[in-house]
Amino acid sequence: MTDGVTIGQAAAFAGVTVKTVRHYHRHGLIAEPRRDNSGYRRYGSADLLRLVQARTLAAAGVPLAEIGAILDADPDRFATALADVERRLNERIDDLIARRDMLHRLADDRALLPDRVLAKLDEVAADFGFTPDDVAMAREGLVLLRALLPEGFDDYISRVERGLDDPRYRSLIRRMWRAAEWKPDDPRVDELAAAMADHYLAHPSLLPVPAGLHARTDGAIRYNLLAHHREEQKPAWARLNALVEAHLRSAGFDITKQTPTD
Repeated sequence: MTDGVTIGQAAAFAGVTVKTVRHYHRHGLIAEPRRDNSGYRRYGSADLLRLVQARTLAAAGVPLAEIGAILDADPDRFATALADVERRLNERIDDLIARRDMLHRLADDRALLPDRVLAKLDEVAADFGFTPDDVAMAREGLVLLRALLPEGFDDYISRVERGLDDPRYRSLIRRMWRAAEWKPDDPRVDELAAAMADHYLAHPSLLPVPAGLHARTDGAIRYNLLAHHREEQKPAWARLNALVEAHLRSAGFDITKQTPTD
């Protein structure tokens, strides 16, 4: 009777492939057993145990370069090494959980905006009667703002929050959102544009221009990306923005080059 099993049988018993067994051999994790009289390598119980242990450590994420030393360690060092493997696994689990949670938050851009901003947006949305599409558009605009001008984001949000305490400004913003559903040639668009431009000129800190925009050589490009986001879906807004910018320019105020001072 021939002692031991073939490499194929050993691989099957351990739940790995023959290629994996040979890979372990090349890395010195398992010694290659001697060949029998027929020229076949025969794996005994000790070889199978070592193979199962190596497979288990590899499946746990232990690099192959570390497995040999772990398996050759004395009982105390072996236990310490396993504890270290468990610690690293727990860290990976925590990281994966954090990534999963971020994916869930990304479904509504909540991973891309501070909680403070989201809370304020929820408050304004409820007060102004935003539709789900309105909320999505507002979030998108804030995400773009933070991406394009991160250094001016917090300052801009603070200025808008202060502005919303002013009933006149709040009324203008409320009308601006309602204007999204108007026709572009609605006379109310002209009236609102004039009112908004006058308010911005009287309170330049409320201009939709984050700090740092004017200092950038590509400030106009960044401003256009922010100011005209999704305008093609809201024709009245496209005309409203154009009219507001025209009013400001006629008053000598280039919206992409001036610094709010109020």
